[in-house]
Amino acid sequence: MTSLIGDFVERVDYNSYEDFFNNFKLKFEDDFNFGFDVVDKYAEIDPNKVALIWTNDDDEEHTFTFKDMKEYSNRTVNLLKRLGIKKGDKVMLTLKNRYEWWFCMVALHKLGAVAIPATHMLKLHDIDFRLKNAEVKAIITVEEDSLLPDYEEAEKNLGIDLKKMVIETDRDGWINFNKAIKEESPVYERPAGDENPIADEIFLIYFTSGTSGLPKMVAHKHTYALGHIPTAKYWQNVVEDGVHHTASDTGWGKAVWGNIYGQWIAGTAIFIYDYVRFNGIKLLEKIIDHKVDTFCAPPTVYRFLIKEQIDGYDFSNLKYVATAGEPLPPEVSERFYDLSGLRIKEGFGQTETTLSIGTFIWLDAKVGSIGKPSPLYKLKLLDEQDNPVEFGDEGELCFDVSEGVPPGLFKEYYKDPEKQKAQWHDGYYHCGDTAWVDEDGYVHFVGRNDDIIKSSGYRIGPYEVESAVLSHQSVRHCAITAYPDEVRGQIVKASIVLQPGVEPSDSLTKDIQNHVKNVTAPYKYPRMVEYVDELPETISGKTRRVEIREKDQKKVN
Repeated sequence: MTSLIGDFVERVDYNSYEDFFNNFKLKFEDDFNFGFDVVDKYAEIDPNKVALIWTNDDDEEHTFTFKDMKEYSNRTVNLLKRLGIKKGDKVMLTLKNRYEWWFCMVALHKLGAVAIPATHMLKLHDIDFRLKNAEVKAIITVEEDSLLPDYEEAEKNLGIDLKKMVIETDRDGWINFNKAIKEESPVYERPAGDENPIADEIFLIYFTSGTSGLPKMVAHKHTYALGHIPTAKYWQNVVEDGVHHTASDTGWGKAVWGNIYGQWIAGTAIFIYDYVRFNGIKLLEKIIDHKVDTFCAPPTVYRFLIKEQIDGYDFSNLKYVATAGEPLPPEVSERFYDLSGLRIKEGFGQTETTLSIGTFIWLDAKVGSIGKPSPLYKLKLLDEQDNPVEFGDEGELCFDVSEGVPPGLFKEYYKDPEKQKAQWHDGYYHCGDTAWVDEDGYVHFVGRNDDIIKSSGYRIGPYEVESAVLSHQSVRHCAITAYPDEVRGQIVKASIVLQPGVEPSDSLTKDIQNHVKNVTAPYKYPRMVEYVDELPETISGKTRRVEIREKDQKKVN
């Protein structure tokens, strides 16, 4: 058994959350590089250690060792260098869950180029926006829907010359990535001097989903990879030489939370299921067949799973499960526990951070809580004047950076100093989220600041009401938003997608409202209910409440 985690932390094992919080410390060199110091180091000391297990809907399977990862990433580096890509250049990846994404990410880190993962669901205007604002020099993509012609059209619109690579496809103007890397050398030595990437330089940029406004460019430095050690080892509880799966497309930030950095550092293999269309039963069967030990997914995936007929499935190999992205509805947690015997451990973070709050391995899952702070982050709850709030009161989630920036926190909003100044000032990074802390030190997420409903003097967070609505048997999906009201200022509105076969009616509305009054504080019930066929979502699957509010505001005006 080999694990490199001891190379990067002062201590690996802790007796309690308090021990972990007070004593966890990272250690690293100024030129830390995930490609060389993790992937290549494993290839040196344990070349046959499994790094990645990959399968798809056609039951095609590939298993890659760290020796394989070193050689494939080196071939990719050499291809990129031959095409003129150098340190600091931006390379966009739309690769779904193809195993080539891991070759490319490691290669870009070694080269010191900047990886920009993105979803394959981008449309032409999304591509235009990203290529222009990030000054992208090259793209590596799958052939999916209209991606290739859209890239070509965007290149023409912007008047730029992109290096264009595509997976297993021959097309004029494009390089067949798989054929090309076969011709390259599997050897690439760590560069010296100015070409050697250093830990403080940008290595990864994510365009945020944009639940409000245009997407921002969140730029991370190389030490971000180390910031995910608590994510993997002490929240997801990954197993040395085990198998971990996080349900995420590589275009989403959750992929780097769960399918590369912290997991490999901690010594576990990654399992990837590259599906065409999500199916809860097929995902579960793949997880069981490949003996996955630890699993992480957004609440939506757990909601899909519990609605499937999964009674009797063998969960015995699955030892630990976690979730983040949005708060977990209590009824989803309880139903999954009934089926699997496993408690889902919640966590919190942003595109700008690693896991900053979590139900770490020593902590019991607490209904309605996202856990306790990570030792990497000095959590403070502040009021609108940036003063600490009283114990038990709601405040904005902020991180104190006056004495230094933790390795997991982003470096900057790339090319957006105004946004940087708005979120990062007076010694704090402001998350833009509201929460409160209970008597046991557990953090309870209330909602995005913009999503908080202010009605007749009450402050109402959308998630608690959404959980109450979702616990009604007729409701499939729900979004809670503020609706303008002359008397109360705002009222609670529920946009509801009903279960198949259920028809809207006044009596159903009344029943849902009464149900909410019975399971949460009565003043929080939705005074307005609208039945819809679907909810507006970002390309990463988060509900765009701002879009609902904007439409409602137009109705009022």
